[in-house]
Amino acid sequence: MRTFPIGRRGLGLAAAGLLATPALAQPAWPRGPVRLIFPYTPGSAVDVVARLVAQDLTERLGQPFIVESRTGAGGSIGTEIAARARPDGDTFLVGSPGNMAIGPALLRNLTYDVQRDFAAVVHMVTFPQVLVVSPSLPVHSLAELVAHSKANPGKLNYASSGIGATNHLAMEMLRAATGLNATHVPYRGGLVTLQAIMSNDVQMCIEGILTVPSFLAEGKLRAIAVTGAQRSPLMADVPAVAETVPGFDAGAWVMLFAPTGTPAPIIEKLSAEVRVSLAKPAIQARLSQLGATVTGTTAEQAAAIHRQELEKWRRAVEASGAAAG
Repeated sequence: MRTFPIGRRGLGLAAAGLLATPALAQPAWPRGPVRLIFPYTPGSAVDVVARLVAQDLTERLGQPFIVESRTGAGGSIGTEIAARARPDGDTFLVGSPGNMAIGPALLRNLTYDVQRDFAAVVHMVTFPQVLVVSPSLPVHSLAELVAHSKANPGKLNYASSGIGATNHLAMEMLRAATGLNATHVPYRGGLVTLQAIMSNDVQMCIEGILTVPSFLAEGKLRAIAVTGAQRSPLMADVPAVAETVPGFDAGAWVMLFAPTGTPAPIIEKLSAEVRVSLAKPAIQARLSQLGATVTGTTAEQAAAIHRQELEKWRRAVEASGAAAG
């Protein structure tokens, strides 16, 4: 049988072909519909963020990214579904403090471990909340509120949307950091808490920044401080708590998580693609309207942030004395 010399050029081409083989063997992703499980009722700001990004990913990557609401048990049902999903890149979880930081500290007998069973993909945005008080209180700053509460021990109450809710625990963080003297009165839902202040059943609460502007404009509430690490563009004249208590940050956030075992290249690709979406001017403009601050981290950065948030909200749960089933 006749043979032909390959020569240096032929060897180079053959080597290039061999080196290319692993890349060609990598399965394309996404190869079909991708689920982003959202463990709460649709319509919240967190849900809106997830759907904005999902729509852009769908348009750019050529496969549907579907935000699937799976509610119940304080977010633990949807979170468990995501934890038990096959780690093949077809299922991810939309995470927020409620299900990925507070729940693990508050809920007993969870069937999953958020650190063991999930890998962080990307930290997308943060949402500040705002501390509001009754206009009947003679205070216009956080320092004045704290001083007034200490001068009137046992006379001030604060509302929340329920034991263990983000706004309950954010207030507990604030109390621990400042010595604010106020008693917790839980309600069901945000608007009810604002009505309780306006009827003077309670004197203050922390609430989502989009909920309060009309009440502020009508003089029914007074904004004292926002709970994020910095001022919000939506309320640029309202100081951040961190201006009085350095390092304070009790903002909400939105992150994506993958079931543990999801291939690293898929996690890295989704993280990068979400950052592309978040950088789009139209999406940034819509997020700004929601009061969100874009972060857009790498997966490694998101994992570090998640560890910090777990510890921070765990301490808040302990300080509150909250207990759940």
